[in-house]
Amino acid sequence: MANVIRIMTKDSALVPLVAIVLGLLVGALIMLTGGYNPITAYTSLVEKVIGDPYSIGETVREITPLIFTGLSVAFAFRTGLFNIGGEGQFIMGMTGATLVGVKLDLPFWLHAPLAILAGAVLGGLWGGIAGYLKAKRGVNEVITTIMLNWIALYLANYIISRYLLQPGQQRSHLIRESAMVSLRALSEIFGNARLHWGILIVILAAVAFYIILWKTRQGYELRAVGHSPYAAEYAGMSVNANIVKAMFIGGMFAGLAGVFEILGVFHYQVIAAASPGYGFDGIAVALLGGNHPLGVVLAAALFGTLTYGSAGMSFGADVPPEIVRVIIGTVIFFVASHGLIRSVLKPLRDKRKTGEVT
Repeated sequence: MANVIRIMTKDSALVPLVAIVLGLLVGALIMLTGGYNPITAYTSLVEKVIGDPYSIGETVREITPLIFTGLSVAFAFRTGLFNIGGEGQFIMGMTGATLVGVKLDLPFWLHAPLAILAGAVLGGLWGGIAGYLKAKRGVNEVITTIMLNWIALYLANYIISRYLLQPGQQRSHLIRESAMVSLRALSEIFGNARLHWGILIVILAAVAFYIILWKTRQGYELRAVGHSPYAAEYAGMSVNANIVKAMFIGGMFAGLAGVFEILGVFHYQVIAAASPGYGFDGIAVALLGGNHPLGVVLAAALFGTLTYGSAGMSFGADVPPEIVRVIIGTVIFFVASHGLIRSVLKPLRDKRKTGEVT
């Protein structure tokens, strides 16, 4: 609760607000340099995000996997690990959900939960591999997770093409209806936007993140190992086991992101030439959110809104996608540069304090 109050206070809210404004101003200058109208572009972005119920629903849908992958990276950060492998864990989560969703024929009350569990566990195990290699062999988790991203991409492509392929198409069969987790009633309210149960579960995941790390003995051990593994070992904690657990839990968060993209959004998995990118975006989301679950939710909302709204800038103002990504990156750069923003605000604050004294 203290963190919520601190975030909502005037000073803490001012820094990200000024950062967003500065990012948008620099983005406007970039568009003016390229010969594009920034007012039209930003108006198109806002209209794309909140212009109609469908757009609002799709924006929420875009934000959901970013929260999951942001939680995955943030959890590892909090335990002293750098999880670059959210992308591979995301893909393995998709693959686990697709396998169960296509191959098994079960009643709906069992099929969907089993598909969710399979994807989450597979994502967790994929993260646990990097944790095991770090704990037992001292292999840097940055290297292993990067390699595991590529392995996951091509392994998933092989599984789809070998066991799940829809004849004549570059994707798997549709998952069975009993495994789908779409929220049809809510989707109809939002113009048939692709809303699903993951939107609700991701909030529970953020709460679980907080409880595990700050309200349980296991979380205390995970954080202690992250702060100082030697001190934790001296205190009788198992450093190796906690490293594997941290990577497994982080992998489960990323795996759930992939699970709901299959069960709630697309209902099939494609043979992909490149990674979807949610795992890498999760790194930026975690950093922006200060590796705190509430911060991750807010950062994902900003990131997802800019990402989904950027299509409006392209259609409404003819801004090329490359410049749109530069503008998004500029906004995120300023939001992440807390120290730079505070240095900009410091003269204004000092002047106000001087005025109050005199």
